[in-house]
Amino acid sequence: MSDGISPATREQLRVAIEDEHGLLSWLGTTVETIEQGRAVLSVPYDEKLTNATEPPTVHGGVAATLADTAGALAVRSTFDDPQTGGMATINLTTNYLERAHSDLVATGETVRVGGSVGVSEIRITCGDDSQTVVLAQGSYRLYRDGRASEFQSTQHR
Repeated sequence: MSDGISPATREQLRVAIEDEHGLLSWLGTTVETIEQGRAVLSVPYDEKLTNATEPPTVHGGVAATLADTAGALAVRSTFDDPQTGGMATINLTTNYLERAHSDLVATGETVRVGGSVGVSEIRITCGDDSQTVVLAQGSYRLYRDGRASEFQSTQHR
């Protein structure tokens, strides 16, 4: 495979996020794409995730969680083995540009990945016109010590 991520690894990461991670599963997170240095995730619109406004809008915490996860997964995809090693968010800057009123789609792309820190940029869109509602940047502390990752499927630990 040209980007270095095997189909089996992609599937294991997908299962870990969509089916086994408590919060991400509850949000209905779907892994759309994982490739080296890039990840696309989505969360469907659901009234349980909205603010008490009229019309309802998706809560900013949902968007921030999605941005953090897409950014981290984009960085993780650059690891020799994306299923090992740990990560911790150092900083997440989230700029809310518009109210979100439908499904969210986050695209995370790496800016730089070093030995101990990785940085990604994340764009979240919503609606049929793919309007940008959030621009974010995440920085992550990388632990490349072979430990099982939080995104490793429990059936493969």
